[in-house]
Amino acid sequence: MLIFFGPPGAGKGTQARAVSTELGIPHISTGDILRESARKETGLGLAAKARMDKGDLVSDDVMCRIVGERLSEPDCRNGAILDGFPRTLGQAHFLDQLLEQRESERALLLNLQLEQTQVIKRLAGRRVCSKCGEIYNVYLNPPRQDEICDKDGSQLFQRPDDNEEAIRQRLLAYERETVPLIDYYRSKNALHDINGNGEPEAITERLLNFLKRT
Repeated sequence: MLIFFGPPGAGKGTQARAVSTELGIPHISTGDILRESARKETGLGLAAKARMDKGDLVSDDVMCRIVGERLSEPDCRNGAILDGFPRTLGQAHFLDQLLEQRESERALLLNLQLEQTQVIKRLAGRRVCSKCGEIYNVYLNPPRQDEICDKDGSQLFQRPDDNEEAIRQRLLAYERETVPLIDYYRSKNALHDINGNGEPEAITERLLNFLKRT
């Protein structure tokens, strides 16, 4: 079971999708799970939606049950990549118990490391197409025409929380949230730091080379 960690802007989702394709195992994003569960109007999905609609965090109990259900599906028989779970020690303990029951699996946490200046550059420079959702970066991957999507000519916009002050606050929250988890997995020799700098393709190659040696 692979778990992707890293600060906002580290490219966890991008890398998880790329590694998922290469290894042939599902990429499981907790955000996607929650949206799908709510769409299907399952009991757990509705419970999660009620909390999210009020701006509350989804409880460990609900999150663990939703993730547990997803991991029980046939496509996860040979492993999966988790993106956004666990986020608390309670969730980590739940995952440990789940993997113990599966016997043949263990958690391997890949921690994408990125300097704060690079995080700010990636997020503050991010622009999103208002129509198709294509993502650009004014520093790293600019559109051909300023603030206009290459694909459909629609206006690009900056997400409200992609300003520098908001980014710094998100980084502080990330540190508070994940330091206990990082320490926990490091104590179990299950955490491996991966250099998150560079082009996405180079980072993917770095991850795959590490996994081949593991």
